[in-house]
Amino acid sequence: MKGKRSKARQLAVQALYQWQMTGGNLSAIDQAFLGEHSNGLFDVDYFKQLLHRIPGEISVLDDHLAPFLDRPIARVDPVERAILRLAAFELMYHPEVPYRVAINEAVQLAKTFGATEGHKYVNGVLDRLARQERQAEMPGTA
Repeated sequence: MKGKRSKARQLAVQALYQWQMTGGNLSAIDQAFLGEHSNGLFDVDYFKQLLHRIPGEISVLDDHLAPFLDRPIARVDPVERAILRLAAFELMYHPEVPYRVAINEAVQLAKTFGATEGHKYVNGVLDRLARQERQAEMPGTA
């Protein structure tokens, strides 16, 4: 993950994780992250969009993820929960991001921040969600 959007996703997952764990104010979390990462080596606008829009869509995202989870979303590891929500948001609201990119980025984030085998779980859930949300992009469905 080297691009500016990839870095924005990485920081957004960390910020979302913090928000999930503390219930902190999104603007305060936003400012803290921007202060720590003021080098501009990431897509700041995309980071802000992810951080501020995902919490407002939590119930929609969780409802779309639920059929593909083996447990309630509240029992999913908090890091993986943040990653799943971010990727679900991209799959549902960012059609310009190819589904394979959204899934690959999420898997890489899970390898970096998640539990040892967490990336496999993330991949499986998102693959099934993508089949529902992005049917037109799937091989053999055009």
